[in-house]
Amino acid sequence: MNAGPSARPWLFTGRPGAVGRSVWRASHDDSPDAVLFDRDGTLVVDVPYNGDPSRVLPRPGAAAALARLRSLGIAVGVVSNQSGVARRLLTRGQIQAVHHRIDLLLGPFAVWAVCPHGPDDGCGCRKPAPGLVLAACARLGARPSRTVVIGDIGSDMAAARAAGARGVLVPTPATLPAEVADAPRTAADLPTAVALALDPSFRAPVAAGRSGGDAP
Repeated sequence: MNAGPSARPWLFTGRPGAVGRSVWRASHDDSPDAVLFDRDGTLVVDVPYNGDPSRVLPRPGAAAALARLRSLGIAVGVVSNQSGVARRLLTRGQIQAVHHRIDLLLGPFAVWAVCPHGPDDGCGCRKPAPGLVLAACARLGARPSRTVVIGDIGSDMAAARAAGARGVLVPTPATLPAEVADAPRTAADLPTAVALALDPSFRAPVAAGRSGGDAP
């Protein structure tokens, strides 16, 4: 796939009722407008180029972390690199089938933002570029500076910084030590990451940082 610099991400709208309410935000000025999660390795166990819904397995703590955000009326979305499409290993239909399974297990999600391009396609959406984060924020009406991105590798954190959002890294065995050292915040698990996202003292960066690691 020859994406070109103007290529756009795929956006999938979530189920009705998935967009956050304003009750919490109305009385807590420092709460995030939205929290965006990386998919593979963060919300679900990483299965490379997975197009099989039966192989979807939620990461520990994912359901509890998402439930807390939804109980506070904060919209949650997913931002995911899926270069298997560009590599002709995945189809749009398979991506949607996997998302449907994740939505049944962990949803509802307000938006799914997917980059279908490869590392050499020159798109602006593939993390560590900011395009997925910005597209998800635009769809939700969320301010990037009041959005938190939670992921497991450096490119998730770099995409957050490049978009002017906040980032929380939840390391896994696949996370590089340099990515942990470069992260603005780290958390041992997803519930802790959400607690950090809700902490009023956790502010958005003033400038983009280093690009960090790559993603599938």
